[in-house]
Amino acid sequence: MQSVAGILGDRWSLLIIRDIVFDGKKTYGEFLKSEEGIATNVLASRLAFLEDQGILSRAPSPDDGCKDFYTLTEKGLDLIPVVLNIVLWSAKHDSKSYVRRRKEFVARLSQSPLQVSEELKALVRNGGCMFPESKE
Repeated sequence: MQSVAGILGDRWSLLIIRDIVFDGKKTYGEFLKSEEGIATNVLASRLAFLEDQGILSRAPSPDDGCKDFYTLTEKGLDLIPVVLNIVLWSAKHDSKSYVRRRKEFVARLSQSPLQVSEELKALVRNGGCMFPESKE
């Protein structure tokens, strides 16, 4: 069995999960457009790894059979509280954090982390995301 550090110990795994949860990204091409600039081979490797670990599931796109949709499994959804804690840390300590522009969200998360986490898990489970307007 993989350790948590083995699964989430690299930046790309967390960024893929972040992009699903916050931006609603679902396809290889959408993940590739993330501002961090992941290399194509690294992205393919991380998606396959996260799928092998049961964090992501992959299914053909209903609109385009040539594309696959990646979604969080229940195991992956259980990582949302971890990601939200990282978001809070980032908002507090990282002056370049994009989440700092989301003051209302950060304030609500700070006040009710469990409630926000459960709401976000339900939203993502149903195909939504936290900030749908930021999706490219």
